[in-house]
Order: sequence, then C-alpha cells, then structure tokens
Amino acid sequence: MSDSSPLPPVRLHPEAELARAALSTPLLARAARLARWAGDRTRVDAGGGLVEEQLPAAAAHLGLTGDEAAAHASEAWRVAVDTGLVEIVDEEEGTVATGEDLALLSGSPQDVLGVWMTALETALADASVPDLEDLVDALDERGEVDFASLDWDPEAEQDFLDGVLGNLYLLTVGADGPGDGPVPLPALAASMIVPSDMGEPTNDVLEQVSDAMMRLDDQFRILEPVGIVEYQPVDETLMADADEEPAAVVDETDVSRYGMVRLTPLGLYGLRSRLLEAGIPAPAVGDLADKGADALLDGTAAFPPSSAQAETEQWLDRREPLEAARELLAAARGSDPGAPLRRLRCQQALSLVGTVAEPALREVLDDAELGGLARVWLAERGFADVPAPSQDMVFWLTVDTIAAQLAAEGNSEELQGLVEGLAQQHSGFFAAAWRVDHPATADVLEAMGRLHPDKRVAKEARKAAFKARSQQGG
Repeated sequence: MSDSSPLPPVRLHPEAELARAALSTPLLARAARLARWAGDRTRVDAGGGLVEEQLPAAAAHLGLTGDEAAAHASEAWRVAVDTGLVEIVDEEEGTVATGEDLALLSGSPQDVLGVWMTALETALADASVPDLEDLVDALDERGEVDFASLDWDPEAEQDFLDGVLGNLYLLTVGADGPGDGPVPLPALAASMIVPSDMGEPTNDVLEQVSDAMMRLDDQFRILEPVGIVEYQPVDETLMADADEEPAAVVDETDVSRYGMVRLTPLGLYGLRSRLLEAGIPAPAVGDLADKGADALLDGTAAFPPSSAQAETEQWLDRREPLEAARELLAAARGSDPGAPLRRLRCQQALSLVGTVAEPALREVLDDAELGGLARVWLAERGFADVPAPSQDMVFWLTVDTIAAQLAAEGNSEELQGLVEGLAQQHSGFFAAAWRVDHPATADVLEAMGRLHPDKRVAKEARKAAFKARSQQGG
C-alpha cells in the first residue's frame, strides 16, 4: 500500500464495543485463562514457554482437544507472557507469577485494547515465521537456523504481510472496495504481485500469485484467532493431487473456494493504530468533531461523500445549529485553489442544518462568494423574500460549482452531464463565462472543452478559456 496519497477515513466502532470484542477473541481469552491458571508449580523453559510436560494440562484447562491442542495452548501461553499477563519470576528456576497487566483486562476499554494490540503483534510475528517443521529441518550443527536454506527473509516476509494487510485495509475503507464485505484471496494476492500497468498476467506472474495465496492461507489461519480477520480458508480439494477423485461435485465458478477474508471492526482498529504508529496518516470519522469549521471543510475535501456526511453530522451534533451555520459560512470564504471545494462541502453541511439556520444565510446574501449559495439554500427550503441573483452571480456560482466538482471527482460522468446541460441550456454561455471574475474560470472552461463530446462546443470552450487566461494575465 502506498503512503503517498491520503487514506480514506475509517468508521470505527465505539471503544467499549471493541474492547468487548478483544476480550472474546480466542487468543487473548485463552491467554487470560492460562494467566489465572498458572501457579507455584508452573514451569517455563529458557525461552519463557511452558515446559512440554505441562502443555497437556494447559490444553485441558482451555478445553482444547485434538492434534493441535498442545500447540494452541503453547501459543496462548506465549501471548500471556508477551502481554504481561504472566511474568517470569526466576529464569533459572523457570518460575512464574501472575503479571500486573492481567488487571488491565478489567480496566478501561483503552487498557484492554492496549493489551490486545500487544497480542496482535505476537500473532503477526508468528504469521511471518515458517512452519515449525521447516525450522527444524533448517537447523545447522550448532542448533541455529540456517535462513539461507529456508529461502526466507524475515524482513521481506514481514513487509509482505504488512503490505497485504495495508491493501486489505484500503479495500475495506475505500469507496471502490467491498466495504465490510469479504475480499477474495486471489484478488488480495494479485494486489501484491501483479503490476498495476500489466494487461494479461504472464504464467510466471500467475504462479507467483498462486504461491502468495498459499502463504496468505497459512497466515490468515494464524491471524483469525486474534480477531483481526474473519477468514474462509482455501478449499482443501484445490490442493489435492490432480490424480485424486474429488469427494463431491464442486462449483468451479465459486470464487469463495479460493479463500475469502474480511477485516473485523477490531481489525480495522488495530491496523489503523499500526498505520498511525508508522507515521502514516489514517483518518477516522470523528477526528474533526472538536475542531473548527475550517478544519472540517478542508479535512473532508478528499473524503468519499458518505464519510464526509458522517464526519459533518458528528461535527454538527456538538454545536448549536445557527452558530454552526455562521462558522461554516465564514470558513467557506476564500479565493485559494481549495476554496470552491470548501464551499461545496459547506453547502452539503448546511443541507444537514435545519431551518433555524435561516438568519445566517440571509446575512450573506450580499456576499460575492456566498450570496449564490445562500439563495439556493433559502429557495430550496421555500423561504419567501429571497432576492433573485444577478446574472454575474449566476455565472460566478456556476464556475465555482464546476471547479468544486472537478476538485472532488475529476472528469466524472456526472460532471460531463452537467457540462453538456449548461452548454445546451445557455447558447451564449461561453461568450459570457470567460468574463467571470473567478480564479478558476480559465481552468473550468478548459475542463468543459475537454469534457464536452461535441467538437464544435469543445472548441468554443477552449477559445473562451484562452480569453479568460489572457484577461487574468496568464
């Protein structure tokens, strides 16, 4: 995931709800139970892990059965140690005691989430390590791991997993992603392997994607118990030998057979916290609620519409409507490049304010930058005695609106439709528009020439843009 462009804002669940979810995750819940189970007779090895002969009792206490019971108990114990739920009293004797941090699980939501974040780091580290069998096979004569024989670069493996989780985060919070729906594992693997400018992937690239899917399948199985993801594993029949007969008829078009993964609300919280810790701006809806209107209008400029509305609603909830409207209007003024989009966000915010804001809008009716916006707001709500706008104001507001749409959406289909409608309704639009005293006039006319499908109209727009730029001294 690139950190060069701002991330869309994430909608986080309340911390109390997230803390309850953290306490119920299998990994942290097991770690807490083992911390309370540990006593004077509990012994650990030199690495802080439970001695092998105590693993069956630990697994039984957790209600774990089967071939993986001891491994799951060992993993939970390691999390208990890493999170401070258990403390090593004497390394030589291998004795332990209940850790001071166990009390944090009965503390504030922030306390609980802090412990869970440490458990998450342990799980992420485990997910980046090869299988135990591979590690054993790679031991040299001195009992040290020969990383070269593993074909494993710890730093590269961690970077790969961080990149995958970053892409999953972006798909989850982005306007074009599935939202809180699951993401197919092949798509997630391809996002890390296939170059963005590649048309048809080569066989070599497809093989790399397949290998990445298998790595991710193992990693997400490890990460699911800590609660960061919900994961539907790859169908085992896909990994069976080609000579084996399938146990049942399968739907070859069912993409879910290749694995599906989604971030949980707790996972969104955890990944955002890690992004912030890494110095990557990762906004959350509600971040601007206690800031001024200028910060709100500028901050939501790049937000998707639904996120901008959610942020604005939280901002308005903390203010008296009439004063909020006045603050928004004051912040919307300006002739800088970001001003048109601020005014658009202001207009959208004012649509959420009730009719009690009428006095604030009437106060700016004679304002050159806000008068048109105020007339639209008052007229849409059926207020009487709304003065008609001058032709100059109409043209200025039109240029301002298109400039804002360009900043918000670029060359969208909606904007193209607006441009076509304007040219069709006003035959002399370009003859008058180039004279509009607005900093964005030339840029808007150039965009209209670029967007209009009629070559004659497009040429007329470009000529008007040239006149506007000459008038502005450019």
